[in-house]
Amino acid sequence: MKEQPSSATHVTRRIVLAGGIGTAAGAMVNAAQAQPQMSAPTPAIASAGATTTTPSGVPMIAVDLKINGRSHSLNLDTRTTLLDALREHVQLTGTKKGCDHGQCGACTVMVNGKRINSCLTLAAMHQGDEITTIEGLGQPGNLHPMQAAFVKHDGYQCGYCTPGQICSAVATLQEIKAGVPSHVSIDITAIQKATPDEIRERMSGNICRCGAYANMLDAITEVSEGAGVKA
Repeated sequence: MKEQPSSATHVTRRIVLAGGIGTAAGAMVNAAQAQPQMSAPTPAIASAGATTTTPSGVPMIAVDLKINGRSHSLNLDTRTTLLDALREHVQLTGTKKGCDHGQCGACTVMVNGKRINSCLTLAAMHQGDEITTIEGLGQPGNLHPMQAAFVKHDGYQCGYCTPGQICSAVATLQEIKAGVPSHVSIDITAIQKATPDEIRERMSGNICRCGAYANMLDAITEVSEGAGVKA
């Protein structure tokens, strides 16, 4: 009768595979421990306009932004929009991200006195520009006339679009006062006036999901009279 191997010497295929996997895993752990532990340091802020690359290959650029009268030196991914720089890097969250496609106007800020959709422009394009956000127009206890008029006339409901609406409204009156015509201007060479049609046309890029347009029009019209813009 054939003798069966004892349990102490019996080796199965499963034992061989398990041992091989354990050996390979141990080798990987030892190799990893032998490697020097490298952590990516935070890139130092270089001179404005200087470009660098992170260890993972992301192109970075040093940007000096002047926002609400204060200078901010930032090191940004070259693809960072002005909107994301304001919200994520300078913590000025009054400017809202709505559609992120330039269609709603919630992210409107003023650059050198002119309104723009901050989601459609790169932060690196605004070195040396004067950037004004809703925080730069006024603060509680010292409101800008347009902010005060929006409160007085209940020119908001949920409030999400309100910062962009107010920045756009301030720039709208500046455009009218400077004689910049719009698509509804009857005579583009004449002095422009803050008529309801002009205000509606110029503010049409700012969407209010709540529909507080009539109250906004009342607020902007009131401010236009105090700003020396004829209605």
